[in-house]
Amino acid sequence: MLEPATVPFVSEPIHIELLERRIDRLRGELRRAATTGDRTMARALRAELRQAEHAWDDALADLEDQARPAPQPVHKPMLSIREQVHHALTLLTVPAAPKLIIAVHDAFFPGELVAARLTSLRRDEERSFRVQPFGRPYYLCPALTADLLSPARGLLALSTWPLEIRVVGPLSARVDFLIGAIKVAQRVAQLPEDAHDAQRLLWRFAASIPGAGSAGITPSSVAELAQAELDVHLEADTADRTAAASRAQERLDGSEALFGARLQRLRRTASTT
Repeated sequence: MLEPATVPFVSEPIHIELLERRIDRLRGELRRAATTGDRTMARALRAELRQAEHAWDDALADLEDQARPAPQPVHKPMLSIREQVHHALTLLTVPAAPKLIIAVHDAFFPGELVAARLTSLRRDEERSFRVQPFGRPYYLCPALTADLLSPARGLLALSTWPLEIRVVGPLSARVDFLIGAIKVAQRVAQLPEDAHDAQRLLWRFAASIPGAGSAGITPSSVAELAQAELDVHLEADTADRTAAASRAQERLDGSEALFGARLQRLRRTASTT
């Protein structure tokens, strides 16, 4: 009586060795059956041999799969909070409040930027600068007020920007808003129509630009109307900022030029003039 074609479960290498012995034995028995002319036995042995050979192929494939190293999951590096803020400010190209920075990041960049984490960011950046001045490619620093050259409350800028951009005067809030609107509109124009977060941010800008929300809001219409108003204010604002930047270059050292003059320094300067 022929043995069953299946083999009891054993570890994979032993399983293959048993199958190889079985295949060798079946081939010998098949050769003898063919030599003696026993066709019935030969057919049965040939069928059993094919089953054993298929089982050997399957066992070998399983062994190869076990030996193959499992693919390692690809983890994209998480961006730090300063890199996230840097991306948003680079898009806007002007100083911005944390609320706008978060809105821009959420509209155009992956990941989540948490508002609570922005609270101590400027202090951490200044502390890092004082420990190792200019040790980083850029710093997140406050905008500076044009009158006192002190930190402007609630406005972040990039240290790599020239002082003429980092200093803010009486007209700068509106000018920077309009510049930001143009930059956002230009980026939205590059995105598909189903980029809903970006579209909502564009609508928020349009709501504060005269005429932008009266008809269909499109990136081109928002950019054109923002540019038209910007042309009205830009010359005066540039003059204010240029004058303030000139004073800052004369009065502030490296750290103060980034993070603003302190109140004590301002008092000493006032007392000597």
